[in-house]
Amino acid sequence: MSGFDLIIFDCDGVLVDSEIIAAQVESHLLTEAGYPISAEEMGERFAGMTWRNILLQIEQEADIPLSASLLDKSEKLLDARLARDVKVIEGVKFALARLTTQRCICSNSSSARLDMMLTKVGLKPYFDGHVYSAKDLGPDRVKPKPDIFLHGAAQFGVAPERCIVIEDSSHGVHGARAAGMRVIGFTGASHTYPSHADRLTDAGAETVISRMADLPAMVAALAEWEVV
Repeated sequence: MSGFDLIIFDCDGVLVDSEIIAAQVESHLLTEAGYPISAEEMGERFAGMTWRNILLQIEQEADIPLSASLLDKSEKLLDARLARDVKVIEGVKFALARLTTQRCICSNSSSARLDMMLTKVGLKPYFDGHVYSAKDLGPDRVKPKPDIFLHGAAQFGVAPERCIVIEDSSHGVHGARAAGMRVIGFTGASHTYPSHADRLTDAGAETVISRMADLPAMVAALAEWEVV
Protein backbone atom coordinates (compact mmCIF):
# COMPACT_ATOMS: atom_id res chain seq x y z
CA MET A 1 0.00 0.00 0.00
CA SER A 2 1.54 3.31 -1.07
CA GLY A 3 1.37 6.59 0.80
CA PHE A 4 2.13 7.91 4.27
CA ASP A 5 -0.03 8.10 7.36
CA LEU A 6 2.04 10.70 9.23
CA ILE A 7 4.42 13.53 8.33
CA ILE A 8 6.92 14.32 11.07
CA PHE A 9 8.62 17.70 11.00
CA ASP A 10 11.74 18.75 12.79
CA CYS A 11 11.33 22.36 13.96
CA ASP A 12 14.66 24.21 14.10
CA GLY A 13 15.96 24.80 10.59
CA VAL A 14 12.88 23.21 9.01
CA LEU A 15 9.89 25.23 10.18
CA VAL A 16 11.64 28.17 11.85
CA ASP A 17 14.96 29.76 10.89
CA SER A 18 16.47 29.32 14.34
CA GLU A 19 19.63 27.27 13.76
CA ILE A 20 21.59 30.31 12.53
CA ILE A 21 20.62 32.25 15.66
CA ALA A 22 21.72 29.36 17.89
CA ALA A 23 25.01 29.11 15.99
CA GLN A 24 25.69 32.81 16.49
CA VAL A 25 24.99 32.72 20.23
CA GLU A 26 26.89 29.50 20.86
CA SER A 27 29.92 30.39 18.75
CA HIS A 28 30.29 33.65 20.68
CA LEU A 29 30.14 31.84 24.04
CA LEU A 30 32.60 29.14 22.96
CA THR A 31 35.05 31.68 21.56
CA GLU A 32 34.91 33.61 24.84
CA ALA A 33 35.57 30.35 26.72
CA GLY A 34 38.76 29.66 24.72
CA TYR A 35 37.43 27.56 21.84
CA PRO A 36 37.38 29.87 18.79
CA ILE A 37 34.72 28.82 16.31
CA SER A 38 32.60 30.67 13.76
CA ALA A 39 28.83 30.57 13.51
CA GLU A 40 29.22 28.95 10.07
CA GLU A 41 31.31 26.12 11.50
CA MET A 42 28.84 25.68 14.36
CA GLY A 43 26.04 25.22 11.85
CA GLU A 44 28.00 22.74 9.77
CA ARG A 45 29.30 20.63 12.65
CA PHE A 46 26.63 20.78 15.32
CA ALA A 47 23.23 21.65 13.78
CA GLY A 48 20.57 19.44 15.31
CA MET A 49 22.55 18.67 18.47
CA THR A 50 21.62 19.86 21.95
CA TRP A 51 23.88 22.47 23.55
CA ARG A 52 24.73 20.00 26.31
CA ASN A 53 25.94 17.41 23.81
CA ILE A 54 27.87 20.04 21.86
CA LEU A 55 29.75 21.02 25.02
CA LEU A 56 30.47 17.38 25.88
CA GLN A 57 31.83 16.69 22.40
CA ILE A 58 34.07 19.76 22.41
CA GLU A 59 35.41 18.89 25.86
CA GLN A 60 36.36 15.43 24.60
CA GLU A 61 37.89 16.67 21.34
CA ALA A 62 39.84 19.66 22.63
CA ASP A 63 40.41 18.68 26.25
CA ILE A 64 39.07 22.08 27.32
CA PRO A 65 36.99 22.14 30.52
CA LEU A 66 33.88 24.15 29.71
CA SER A 67 32.04 25.69 32.63
CA ALA A 68 28.68 24.18 33.49
CA SER A 69 27.40 27.76 33.71
CA LEU A 70 27.60 27.90 29.89
CA LEU A 71 24.55 25.63 29.80
CA ASP A 72 22.28 28.12 31.57
CA LYS A 73 23.93 31.17 30.02
CA SER A 74 23.34 29.92 26.51
CA GLU A 75 19.71 29.01 27.18
CA LYS A 76 18.88 32.49 28.48
CA LEU A 77 20.70 34.34 25.72
CA LEU A 78 19.27 32.11 23.01
CA ASP A 79 15.69 32.35 24.28
CA ALA A 80 15.97 36.15 24.25
CA ARG A 81 17.37 36.21 20.71
CA LEU A 82 14.79 33.74 19.41
CA ALA A 83 11.90 35.64 21.00
CA ARG A 84 13.10 38.76 19.22
CA ASP A 85 14.44 37.52 15.89
CA VAL A 86 13.18 34.06 14.88
CA LYS A 87 11.23 33.89 11.62
CA VAL A 88 9.26 31.22 9.80
CA ILE A 89 11.04 29.44 6.96
CA GLU A 90 9.83 30.77 3.61
CA GLY A 91 7.20 28.52 2.04
CA VAL A 92 6.29 26.62 5.22
CA LYS A 93 2.74 27.94 5.50
CA PHE A 94 2.20 27.31 1.78
CA ALA A 95 3.34 23.69 2.23
CA LEU A 96 1.35 23.04 5.41
CA ALA A 97 -1.82 24.40 3.82
CA ARG A 98 -1.50 21.89 0.97
CA LEU A 99 -0.48 18.78 2.91
CA THR A 100 -3.55 16.82 3.98
CA THR A 101 -1.76 14.00 5.83
CA GLN A 102 -1.82 14.21 9.63
CA ARG A 103 1.33 15.77 11.02
CA CYS A 104 3.38 16.45 14.12
CA ILE A 105 6.66 18.04 15.26
CA CYS A 106 9.46 15.99 16.83
CA SER A 107 12.29 18.21 18.07
CA ASN A 108 15.31 18.33 20.36
CA SER A 109 14.25 21.79 21.56
CA SER A 110 12.43 22.13 24.88
CA SER A 111 8.64 22.28 24.96
CA ALA A 112 8.75 25.85 26.27
CA ARG A 113 11.04 27.02 23.46
CA LEU A 114 8.96 25.23 20.82
CA ASP A 115 5.79 26.86 22.12
CA MET A 116 7.43 30.29 22.09
CA MET A 117 8.80 29.98 18.56
CA LEU A 118 5.70 28.43 17.03
CA THR A 119 3.51 31.07 18.66
CA LYS A 120 5.74 33.90 17.43
CA VAL A 121 5.69 32.77 13.80
CA GLY A 122 2.05 31.68 13.76
CA LEU A 123 2.52 27.93 13.23
CA LYS A 124 0.86 26.49 16.34
CA PRO A 125 -2.59 26.09 14.73
CA TYR A 126 -1.13 23.90 11.97
CA PHE A 127 -0.11 21.19 14.48
CA ASP A 128 -3.12 21.08 16.81
CA GLY A 129 -1.05 20.36 19.93
CA HIS A 130 0.99 17.57 18.35
CA VAL A 131 4.38 19.06 19.25
CA TYR A 132 6.83 16.72 20.97
CA SER A 133 10.17 17.46 22.63
CA ALA A 134 12.82 14.79 23.02
CA LYS A 135 13.89 16.50 26.25
CA ASP A 136 10.55 15.53 27.79
CA LEU A 137 11.48 11.87 27.27
CA GLY A 138 14.78 12.24 29.15
CA PRO A 139 18.22 13.84 28.72
CA ASP A 140 19.70 10.73 27.10
CA ARG A 141 16.96 10.26 24.52
CA VAL A 142 17.54 13.17 22.15
CA LYS A 143 18.40 12.84 18.46
CA PRO A 144 20.31 11.11 16.92
CA LYS A 145 18.52 8.47 19.00
CA PRO A 146 15.23 7.42 17.39
CA ASP A 147 13.14 7.77 20.56
CA ILE A 148 11.33 11.03 19.78
CA PHE A 149 10.35 9.85 16.30
CA LEU A 150 8.95 6.60 17.67
CA HIS A 151 7.14 8.57 20.37
CA GLY A 152 5.54 10.83 17.77
CA ALA A 153 4.38 7.91 15.65
CA ALA A 154 2.98 6.15 18.72
CA GLN A 155 0.74 9.14 19.53
CA PHE A 156 -1.07 8.53 16.23
CA GLY A 157 -0.87 4.73 16.29
CA VAL A 158 1.12 4.82 13.05
CA ALA A 159 3.79 2.27 12.14
CA PRO A 160 7.26 3.80 11.57
CA GLU A 161 7.39 2.65 7.96
CA ARG A 162 4.25 4.71 7.27
CA CYS A 163 5.97 7.94 8.40
CA ILE A 164 7.92 10.48 6.37
CA VAL A 165 10.27 12.81 8.28
CA ILE A 166 11.50 16.27 7.23
CA GLU A 167 14.97 16.97 8.66
CA ASP A 168 17.75 19.50 8.16
CA SER A 169 20.53 17.80 10.15
CA SER A 170 22.44 14.57 9.71
CA HIS A 171 21.81 13.80 13.40
CA GLY A 172 18.07 14.04 12.81
CA VAL A 173 18.24 11.96 9.64
CA HIS A 174 20.19 9.24 11.48
CA GLY A 175 17.56 9.22 14.23
CA ALA A 176 14.65 8.98 11.81
CA ARG A 177 16.31 6.20 9.82
CA ALA A 178 17.08 4.32 13.04
CA ALA A 179 13.36 4.56 13.81
CA GLY A 180 12.61 2.87 10.48
CA MET A 181 11.18 5.97 8.83
CA ARG A 182 11.76 7.54 5.42
CA VAL A 183 13.35 10.99 5.27
CA ILE A 184 13.32 14.10 3.10
CA GLY A 185 16.30 16.38 3.77
CA PHE A 186 15.88 20.15 3.82
CA THR A 187 18.59 22.74 3.12
CA GLY A 188 16.61 25.96 2.82
CA ALA A 189 17.40 27.61 6.17
CA SER A 190 20.05 30.28 6.75
CA HIS A 191 22.57 27.89 8.33
CA THR A 192 22.97 25.79 5.18
CA TYR A 193 26.48 25.14 3.81
CA PRO A 194 27.98 23.81 0.53
CA SER A 195 28.04 20.10 1.46
CA HIS A 196 24.73 20.18 3.36
CA ALA A 197 22.69 18.17 0.85
CA ASP A 198 25.43 15.55 0.52
CA ARG A 199 25.58 15.19 4.30
CA LEU A 200 21.85 14.57 4.51
CA THR A 201 21.92 12.06 1.66
CA ASP A 202 24.87 10.22 3.19
CA ALA A 203 22.97 10.03 6.48
CA GLY A 204 20.02 8.35 4.76
CA ALA A 205 17.71 10.99 3.31
CA GLU A 206 16.06 9.68 0.12
CA THR A 207 16.04 13.12 -1.44
CA VAL A 208 16.79 16.72 -0.47
CA ILE A 209 14.84 19.90 -1.16
CA SER A 210 15.94 23.51 -0.68
CA ARG A 211 12.50 25.12 -1.04
CA MET A 212 9.72 24.29 1.38
CA ALA A 213 7.18 25.11 -1.34
CA ASP A 214 8.39 21.94 -3.10
CA LEU A 215 7.51 19.70 -0.15
CA PRO A 216 3.90 18.75 -1.04
CA ALA A 217 4.93 17.54 -4.51
CA MET A 218 7.91 15.64 -3.09
CA VAL A 219 5.81 13.90 -0.45
CA ALA A 220 3.32 12.90 -3.15
CA ALA A 221 6.11 11.58 -5.37
CA LEU A 222 7.71 9.50 -2.62
CA ALA A 223 4.31 8.17 -1.55
CA GLU A 224 4.09 6.44 -4.92
CA TRP A 225 7.58 4.98 -4.60
CA GLU A 226 7.62 1.96 -2.34
CA VAL A 227 10.88 1.11 -0.58
CA VAL A 228 11.42 -2.64 -0.70
